[in-house]
Amino acid sequence: MASLNVGPLGEYIREQRRNAQYSLRQLAEAAGVSNPYLSQIERGLRKPSAEILQQIAKALRISAETLYVQAGILEERRGEGLELRASILADPLINERQKQALLAVYDAFLKENAAGRPSGADPATEAAGAADPAGGVGGSTDEHRGKAP
Repeated sequence: MASLNVGPLGEYIREQRRNAQYSLRQLAEAAGVSNPYLSQIERGLRKPSAEILQQIAKALRISAETLYVQAGILEERRGEGLELRASILADPLINERQKQALLAVYDAFLKENAAGRPSGADPATEAAGAADPAGGVGGSTDEHRGKAP
């Protein structure tokens, strides 16, 4: 059996559980997982899915993104799309392969946009400009219909 490197994740969950003053049984119940399964996660014997991590995070009242980073599902970044990534990973309507494909496409778009951005350009400013491609010229939809502003 291949060795899983999920010890730090389990230790982190155990620490968060203790900080929240939950017993193992209480957290397992709150997260909707079995007591033995949660114990195995904490001991680094099992690698939980993104959905299970989200359930644990919700029960602990911590960010699911934090657990995703601890689990190695997400890279720690400066807020670049973390909410989007977390939403994709937590979506129960698509399978793991589909989630990874969506994340790969998203990463490819980020790389493409970064390559086309001049050095030192502010992505937030560029995004604001992209939101109004007409640059505010041309007026509102009502003006186009002949109505007064």
